[in-house]
Amino acid sequence: MDVTVNLELIRMAQKTIKGIAKKTPLIESQSFEKIIGGSLYFKYENLQKTGSFKIRGAINKISSLTDEEKKRGVIASSAGNHAQGVALGATAQGIYSTIVMPETTPIAKISATKGYGANVILHGLAYDDAYEKACEIQKQTNAVFLHPFNDPYVIAGQGTIALEILEDLPDVETVIVPIGGGGMLAGIATGLKEINPNIEVIGVETENIPSMKVSFESGKLTTVPPNVTIADGINVRTPGNLTFSIIQKYVDKIITVTENEIADAVLYLMEKGKILAEGAGATPFAAVLANKIDCKNKKTCVLVSGGNVDITLIDRILNRALINQGRRFEFRVKVLDRYGETEKLVKLITECRANILYITQSMYNRDLGINMQEITFVIECSDMIHRNMVRDKILKAEYIISE
Repeated sequence: MDVTVNLELIRMAQKTIKGIAKKTPLIESQSFEKIIGGSLYFKYENLQKTGSFKIRGAINKISSLTDEEKKRGVIASSAGNHAQGVALGATAQGIYSTIVMPETTPIAKISATKGYGANVILHGLAYDDAYEKACEIQKQTNAVFLHPFNDPYVIAGQGTIALEILEDLPDVETVIVPIGGGGMLAGIATGLKEINPNIEVIGVETENIPSMKVSFESGKLTTVPPNVTIADGINVRTPGNLTFSIIQKYVDKIITVTENEIADAVLYLMEKGKILAEGAGATPFAAVLANKIDCKNKKTCVLVSGGNVDITLIDRILNRALINQGRRFEFRVKVLDRYGETEKLVKLITECRANILYITQSMYNRDLGINMQEITFVIECSDMIHRNMVRDKILKAEYIISE
């Protein structure tokens, strides 16, 4: 029997997951409001059990299975967050679970999924590769496949977020949601629009893998070429046909953000909001921060969908953001290979109140003169203005900078 995604199914899902998934906080942020000129609220799904919204849909789907289906075990493909929701939900009901994840999945997500009791198989570079492998294993084992987004029960589970937003902020005007396969956006859009059609619903995905935007604008389901992104949780090359049809019906617009914009958003949320968001979870705020969405004089809710970020990756993301903002600056300077030259340059930099993080000297560049050496610096500045001031001082002292 076909199941239709509608407000009734979402309300049923809310009853199903009550007491298992948490109602996450929706908090107004006055510090960010100064940036956008409107009221900004964050829905913190990164504080959900398993660190992501995905547990909502996974629990709702598992609860819909028959006893016979539960005995067969379940299998899923996931970039990490759906995996943890399925693993937790299945283990809680004594169901054997297998999860196929891309080889590029952060270690933290792999370890957490294993910790919740799942058998983890790594395959491919993106979600789509893992999905194909999971389908192959499903045919061999006859386990029940739990799709991470293209399933009415999963979509309805994610749609419970919409009900919580309206409970806490009934006069919300704009809601901004990340897009991977589209399950959360489809569920939230259904819940919001069937209660109040005037609410603007905007989806955001990475510019590197804009599968839903391309599909949305062309009017047909489209697969985009493979690519890499720091937003690994939304690395989906082909949206779901069910999610796509719902998004076509209810979503007002879809925009994309760059890798640099995502990195900047992760840094801002951590530094100003004291919130750890993974790349995928930061995409809606990245769009706001980059002025790609007009939030002026509006009540806007931004989803922070997850916080399961690999600690090694967060270091790279923050480094990218600090470089973008001029707070870290790497450059090379050629100087005469004689006593005191390096010391003079170091003194010049420290007089500008910049902190030297890294310095190395080399004379093994074949473009160097016979009596020259090249010094590489990485310095820490307060902002782009300070960085440019340091750079100008070095140039004024008649040094030549390579960046």
